[in-house]
Amino acid sequence: MSIHAPILDQAPEWLDLAGIAVFAASGALAAARARQTLVTFAFFAVITGTGGGTLRDLLIGAPVFWMQDNPALAVCLVMAGLVWLTPSRWWRPRALDWFDAVGLAAYAVYGASKALAFGVPPLAAAMMGVVTGCCGGIIRDVLAGEPSILLRPEIYVTAAALAAGLFVVLTLLGASLPIAWGAGAAAGFALRALAIARGLGLPAYRRG
Repeated sequence: MSIHAPILDQAPEWLDLAGIAVFAASGALAAARARQTLVTFAFFAVITGTGGGTLRDLLIGAPVFWMQDNPALAVCLVMAGLVWLTPSRWWRPRALDWFDAVGLAAYAVYGASKALAFGVPPLAAAMMGVVTGCCGGIIRDVLAGEPSILLRPEIYVTAAALAAGLFVVLTLLGASLPIAWGAGAAAGFALRALAIARGLGLPAYRRG
């Protein structure tokens, strides 16, 4: 499979690490809610921070990123330690949702970018962005015994799809990569932020 290296080579490393960091923080916050040990904080942070990217890499035939990149795991562990050391009053009740929203947008764009770089067709690349952005949070919810975001009408996957899809479309239209990254991440975050702030959701199935 041909790899379009320029897309991946130009991808800002901070975008990947930002997504990992905020997802790791959301995992640690889930452990904090359950009043778990430091080991559980670290485990939740690593699983949440790397879960979506791991599944993406396995699906597109790429080396699993955290096996090749020490900073990824280090960022997860640092975020777990920071949440562990800070008093609970610093974290507002919806802090997990906002950290998750930032990670969702950044990681969806990065996931789509990496998929394109590995020669994945555009539609599938956008789907890999959704997988990258959503699966870490889904795994976190399952481990924490919380209702999965997939089972709630609140907009979540749609925000990841907007971020990844807009990035792919702008890339195909010839937009510069920084513009495509920025527009995709901003749009995905804005939609998820509206969902959090106003409780926006998709209509549920009512036929019958």
